Amino acid sequence: MSAIPVADDVLDADVAVLSLAQVAELIGLSVNKVRQLLRDGQLLAVRRDGDLMVPADFFVDGQAVKGLTGLLTVLADAGFSRTEMLRWLYEADDTLPGSTPINALRTNHGTEVKRRAQAMAF
Repeated sequence: MSAIPVADDVLDADVAVLSLAQVAELIGLSVNKVRQLLRDGQLLAVRRDGDLMVPADFFVDGQAVKGLTGLLTVLADAGFSRTEMLRWLYEADDTLPGSTPINALRTNHGTEVKRRAQAMAF
């Protein structure tokens, strides 16, 4: 079994994170399936205090934020590392609704966020 890729923990200390077990319970999957989502690049994880953790902002109402998986694919195709993806998702941008790409995704502005990610690829 391949190792789970992990982003450097570039998140502010006040960003809430969930353990893999908490993510599994939240979205109704097994922990092994959550690990597979991480390996497949459908979610990002950081290591805090030795444990794999996923930002809580990646979920709304028991589901992954709409558009997150596609956005991560676009960023990966643009050559972003997992750490760069995470940094970009939480980078302040006052021109976006919600002031960061992850908050814009959470408020159903995924089209604009994805458009900006695609533009960065060129």
